[in-house]
Amino acid sequence: MRESSAGAGHVVVIGGGIAGLAAAHRSLDRGARVTVLEASDRVGGKLLPGEIAGVRVDFGAESMLARRPEAVGLAREVGLTDRLQPPATATASIWTRGALRPMPKGHVMGVPGTASALAGVLSEEGLKRIERDADLPRTEFGGDVAVGEYVAARLGREVVDRLVEPLLGGVYAGDAYRISMRSAVPQLFGPARAHASLTEAVREVQARAAAAQQTGPVFMGIEGGVGGLPLAVAASVRARGGEILTGTPVSELRRTPEAWRVVAGDRVLHADAVVVAVPAPAAAELLRAEAPAAATELAAVEYASMALVTLAYRRAGTALPEGSGFLVPPVDGRTIKASTFASQKWAWIADEDPGVLVLRTSVGRYGETEILTRDDDHLVAVSRHDLREATGLTAEPVETRVTRWNDGLPQYPVGHHARVARIREHVAGLPGLAVCGAAYDGVGIPACIASAYAAVDQLAGDLRGVQQLTANPVQSLHGGAGE
Repeated sequence: MRESSAGAGHVVVIGGGIAGLAAAHRSLDRGARVTVLEASDRVGGKLLPGEIAGVRVDFGAESMLARRPEAVGLAREVGLTDRLQPPATATASIWTRGALRPMPKGHVMGVPGTASALAGVLSEEGLKRIERDADLPRTEFGGDVAVGEYVAARLGREVVDRLVEPLLGGVYAGDAYRISMRSAVPQLFGPARAHASLTEAVREVQARAAAAQQTGPVFMGIEGGVGGLPLAVAASVRARGGEILTGTPVSELRRTPEAWRVVAGDRVLHADAVVVAVPAPAAAELLRAEAPAAATELAAVEYASMALVTLAYRRAGTALPEGSGFLVPPVDGRTIKASTFASQKWAWIADEDPGVLVLRTSVGRYGETEILTRDDDHLVAVSRHDLREATGLTAEPVETRVTRWNDGLPQYPVGHHARVARIREHVAGLPGLAVCGAAYDGVGIPACIASAYAAVDQLAGDLRGVQQLTANPVQSLHGGAGE
């Protein structure tokens, strides 16, 4: 093995996804020498740019929350200001009860402030059940509660099954009846505990949002795809002297009296600080020797798998409903869980080739693994079947691509927030070590970047970022349809 002696201020970042790259970028801002070690042959993690039918698209996440500053801010810092674009349309639908129905407004992640907000999506019986909320006794819960369980008890299962489930499922590919309100819908958690009525709590959240008077788009994309963000961050890191090594898995992480010893292939690096920015199972393996309690907690984090099916059509003779796409409640028994009309959602896709129409569907939810064992042709076929049923689309695609994200989305069950606090407490006992990524405070791009910044600041003795994330996890909203 080659010994690579590091001078003072050497930070090794393990993981080259957007969290790891953001940590490297932040570390350079603080004057450190930086080495990023990525096991795969590319950077970017779940952000993956590509092409279909000659048009640039995303084969991973396609939008980022713009109401948080981290993602858009980082994009601007690395020279992407001119490529930032909001969606061309923010109108989406729900495919439920046999029809595409307009996505309701006046709700917080599917939880309405009034019954009338969900008119058209819920049955008359379901709407009447919501109105009973005001007469029910307070629902007491402690440090956390499952979103679906709590909302169903207050407003009825139909609210969960027809709206909360597809919205949360679009973010986490998870089960609303397991997902933590504290971690996944944090803005509603406090008001729900404070009010006897859930609809009253929702109206408080809505009033706060109105008072904040946030303007501008809720979501933002990047011309050519948000998969260009990690590439731009990586280029910036390299231009500023940082080293990024791909195809370099880390096999050992040990604390020595002087520093951290990182073994990666035939290299041995000595670092003053290490940021572990890999998914929870890999982090558990790396930390097992030095932080066994943290490793045990990380090993318990579950993941969901899913696949994205991207389809390109000739636009001539191909008509779609208006809007950015639609979500699909699992209760309706369909295979796909969402579809994005990418050429209608992102103007730059339509502009690159006006004769091509790009759609994508998503398949797979937590615990729903059988469908993902099918081959690519089968996933394309079931996606085309559901698209035909939903939109009437019968045309033959000119090109298709199936992208599988095995164990791609961490699950946030009840108690996740407390688990993350325990992990950070265990890690804090080791000087020069921090963790970040989607497994902790939110799965969206801004959440991952915020987690990275907090980790780097923690290494410098500034705990404000970690404390803020602990108090207020980053909400991960659904980007319209098919995110």
